[in-house]
Amino acid sequence: MAQSLSGKIFVVDDNIDTDQIIPAEYLTLVPSKPDEYEKLGSYALCGLPDRYGKFISPGEMKTHYPIIVAGENFGCGSSREHAPIALGASGVQAVVSQSYARIFFRNCSATGELYPWESVDRLCELFETGQEVTIDFEENQLTNHTLGKTYQLKSLGEVKPVIDAGGLFAYARQTGMISQKHGL
Repeated sequence: MAQSLSGKIFVVDDNIDTDQIIPAEYLTLVPSKPDEYEKLGSYALCGLPDRYGKFISPGEMKTHYPIIVAGENFGCGSSREHAPIALGASGVQAVVSQSYARIFFRNCSATGELYPWESVDRLCELFETGQEVTIDFEENQLTNHTLGKTYQLKSLGEVKPVIDAGGLFAYARQTGMISQKHGL
């Protein structure tokens, strides 16, 4: 169970859609196959406009940015679980956005891939890619170490234990809602 998360941020603005997060041409990759999961992650955010820079450096499979900071309506567009899975596979552990498309937020908890924090302030206009931050899960705060400032986040609420468990099915098994897997 995560209590804090630190690292460099990758900053985007409003309406980052699922086609920008993982273009449709990569949806044939099967996330349950380890090699395809890793490959899916290597394409995360490859649909973004060039003005954002590279999320994953050429020749690498993982990002150097475990946290994404976004504006409003992150994850809008098509309903695809591949979007949070691709981000998780790339090494992202959390997204801090002003708001989310409802289906993206739900897919974050269902897959258990990453924590979808909602910011109180519009951080995407205050922060820059590469800055160092820490998210404090107990205090619901994000500290930008580069700026020397702390910002309030909305509580994850009932979503946190589901993501901590590794997703909806893992949580249901852990809490006894469904029976444990046998023989695996």
